[in-house]
Amino acid sequence: MSSINGAHHSDTAIETALMIKGVFSLPLRALQGFIDSIFELLDVPLTSPDYICISKRSKTVQVKYRNKSKGAIRHIAIDSTGLKVFGEGEWKVKKHGAEKRRTWRKLHLAVDVETHEAISAEVSLVSVGDNEVLPTLLNPLRRKIHTVSADGAYDTKSCHETLKNKGCTPLIPPRKNAALWEDGHPRNEAVEALKNGTITEWKSESGYHYRSISETAMSRYKGLTSGKLSLRCYNAQVGEIMANVKAINKVIGLGMPVRS
Repeated sequence: MSSINGAHHSDTAIETALMIKGVFSLPLRALQGFIDSIFELLDVPLTSPDYICISKRSKTVQVKYRNKSKGAIRHIAIDSTGLKVFGEGEWKVKKHGAEKRRTWRKLHLAVDVETHEAISAEVSLVSVGDNEVLPTLLNPLRRKIHTVSADGAYDTKSCHETLKNKGCTPLIPPRKNAALWEDGHPRNEAVEALKNGTITEWKSESGYHYRSISETAMSRYKGLTSGKLSLRCYNAQVGEIMANVKAINKVIGLGMPVRS
């Protein structure tokens, strides 16, 4: 945060404030008071960034949500979910009434199936297709990725080309009535399984079932942060979402439940 003399607030301070906001579902004014109360209890000479500062900085903050890891990744699972935007503003509601249609944003996650950490995250408008976001989701990753599992929304030639260029083995079930591609294409095995009625066996044998870990990650996101957005500006919503992703990774870094 900053000292009482008003020193500049670091990106880490804004990230932390946004994480607290997401986990405790606090409006910005309440967030400022909450952080100040913690400093008061700790008897440290610090103050929270004011709510206007948090609102402005959330539009530009570069949230570092990835935990430090090295080496190749055996398998990642990809999924997306919609996040509802709340908070239309008192004046607008008073003058025009509350809108029946809510605004949505879409969160895209790539999850390491072994650590359960989100290794890549992107935000888009809800109208953007999942397959359109895949290159943006994977291109920043510099670690070797062996296998990628995703649902049928990613069964496009552009997605398969992206995965091929990254050196990944794709585990993507084909859509109904899917046709075979060129001879030797790795997707053809799944298409044959679909036509032969053995797609369930293909999913089990290939390891596609690991994709459910990305669904679990989405449930964890909405369970920890409510899955709602309150900042009005799109860029601020991106900062809000990325801070929530960082909060999820922080929790995972503390430890996962032991399975019997």
